[in-house]
Amino acid sequence: MNNQYQELCATLYNVTKNNFESIALSIFAYQAQNNPLYQKFLQLLNVLPQQVTKIEQIPFLPLAFFKEHTIKTADWKTVATFRSSGTTLQQPAQHHIRCLDSYRKLSIQAFEQQYGSLEDYVVLGLLPSYLEQGNSSLVYMVEQFVAVSRQAESGFFLHDFEALAQTIKNCEKQQKKILLIGVTYALLDFAAAYPMALKQTIVMETGGMKGRRKEMTKAAIHEVLQTAFEVPQIHSEYGMTELLSQAYSQGKGIFEPSATMRVLVREATDPFHYLPVGKSGGLNIIDLANIDSCAFLATDDLGRLQPNGQFEVLGRLTASDLRGCNLLIGEQ
Repeated sequence: MNNQYQELCATLYNVTKNNFESIALSIFAYQAQNNPLYQKFLQLLNVLPQQVTKIEQIPFLPLAFFKEHTIKTADWKTVATFRSSGTTLQQPAQHHIRCLDSYRKLSIQAFEQQYGSLEDYVVLGLLPSYLEQGNSSLVYMVEQFVAVSRQAESGFFLHDFEALAQTIKNCEKQQKKILLIGVTYALLDFAAAYPMALKQTIVMETGGMKGRRKEMTKAAIHEVLQTAFEVPQIHSEYGMTELLSQAYSQGKGIFEPSATMRVLVREATDPFHYLPVGKSGGLNIIDLANIDSCAFLATDDLGRLQPNGQFEVLGRLTASDLRGCNLLIGEQ
């Protein structure tokens, strides 16, 4: 099994559109055999792993399992545990990590495939709620981006908007490329306090009001930020505690998944029926980077596919929509 695992891990750095499905099926077979929770999930669905020959036949585990269970494929020591934020009334999701170095490398690779070398950027993180919470996969990722950038100005800004504004102004004057990545509510607060024209800066929101502001549509949020910073587009990062891969949008809410991620759209009330490009439904995500947990996840997000594997996120599924996807949780 160790040789099989090592071989599968090696493939993660060389995933292409041509070999994605074969790697996904190999990881499915490995997890079906070595993940006790996923194995039981398949048994409840009467799915025989040896009869699964295409990714559309793979059952996707509801994200809620990460709140109630330790999800591991094979037996290994946890080196870190990423936890979701949520509210004090919610049980946080927990993602046990076997290898932080793998997450670091794949996250950097995913960003650089779409944006170029991180060494060319001043990376500024505005993630106060995540920093305060601790154990955030997003904070860990941005920490790695800061380290790779090797720019003296790179770093996190907790609540010091004045220092952040001055850093951006200084870097803009020097015509340095800037990545300002922040949780949505903090970016809105910063935009209100320090509106400025940005020429060298990518403004990237990671979603979430975290109970700090009234919920707004994505379009409304982007309009406010575009106006405040005088930029043509607001970029977005799509990720979550349960995923180790990311997708990025360079504008208009159209996300390009990283090489190790693929999105399928399921019928909201039938988790085993998939929808074509342009039709909205629940997002199922194949995340090959989740080789140590579960690579096949049914999210609570509503979205639709675009041509060439891109996708949009339209909102959240309602409780009634989710019931059809999550009935098996109670049987665990």
